[in-house]
Amino acid sequence: MSGPHVPFSRPSSSEEEHRRVLAALQEGHLQGGGPWTDVCEAWLESSTRAVKALLTTSGTSALELAVLLAGIGPGDEVIMPSFTFPSTANCVVLRGATPVFVDSDEGTMNIDPVRVRAAVTSRTAAVIPVHYAGTGCDMDAICGIARDAGAMVIEDAAQAVCASWQGRSLGAIGQLGALSFHVSKNVSCGEGGALLINEPRLVERAEILWEKGTDRKRFLRGEVAKYRWRDVGSSFLPSEVLAALLSAQMERAWDITRARVGLWDRYHGSLAPLEDAGFLRRPTVPAGCHHNGHIYFITLRSTAVREMVVEEMRRASIMVQTHYVPLHSAPAGRRFGRAHGPMDVVDSVAPRLLRLPLFPDMTPEQHAVVVGVLQRVAGMGG
Repeated sequence: MSGPHVPFSRPSSSEEEHRRVLAALQEGHLQGGGPWTDVCEAWLESSTRAVKALLTTSGTSALELAVLLAGIGPGDEVIMPSFTFPSTANCVVLRGATPVFVDSDEGTMNIDPVRVRAAVTSRTAAVIPVHYAGTGCDMDAICGIARDAGAMVIEDAAQAVCASWQGRSLGAIGQLGALSFHVSKNVSCGEGGALLINEPRLVERAEILWEKGTDRKRFLRGEVAKYRWRDVGSSFLPSEVLAALLSAQMERAWDITRARVGLWDRYHGSLAPLEDAGFLRRPTVPAGCHHNGHIYFITLRSTAVREMVVEEMRRASIMVQTHYVPLHSAPAGRRFGRAHGPMDVVDSVAPRLLRLPLFPDMTPEQHAVVVGVLQRVAGMGG
């Protein structure tokens, strides 16, 4: 079959990214924590209304910093969805605590608040909701459950830049939130992330942990004559070259988001007849949630049908992707964590879920050929 090649994803870039990276190189301040880092953190604080933002080397490192800051350790349990990337659990396991996996809502594949409440024990130290595909979890319910349990909420908002729940930016609703700027994300510098701190009492220690356990931030502000080792910590800062690139991406973040949401909406309208025919299920967006068009996923009616679709897409030069193996069923998940309650949704949906190509400069022709393959497979009796 012939047709336009359709990649699964392609980062959006402009000349401004090139100009700023060159400027950072010419300025000679390449280590982290410089002026470009300040620009990025100011943008995050302004756009999300977080109390403080700290750039990190990745979304994974932002989660690790969050769990360290939260004081989670041996004997603690942290409730999270099974349907997520291993980083969500690794940050907990690295502190000697236990991930507790629960099931998801079928329409969003976000954590099910009913399952969260049932999983709470006297050892529950935190809940980590993951905003899958840039669509917000029910943060009102989750924050209420955590408050009743005396637990923290650490949002895994890796996929959720420029998305919101009930008018509040995802990542800036719980006490802490982790963002990602990986090349696969809407706003990207190749590798990078950020921790959003939403309680003033956590800011001072967060800066110390972020600066390798020292009060160097206070020294740079002229608040102390010398900086000293104050606490545990690590090297979480990305280089100024990455921050310079990221700052240019942030200036276009809302334009990128509008383009992605427009493509998401086009898929949603085009695939409604196939959902009505029972060939697939489209994702749902809860009322009051503004997603960012990060992922458009469909759920086919069987694994065999998904395999048929993948093969037809391959023949048409279209790149599609499946997604997570649920953590409760993975070898490390069984070793380091535990599942609470049945996993009917993730066990059923994960083998049938498929992500469709979506990137800001996707053309109408590319979009049409993807939908056309789905229509053709449905017509073949898939």
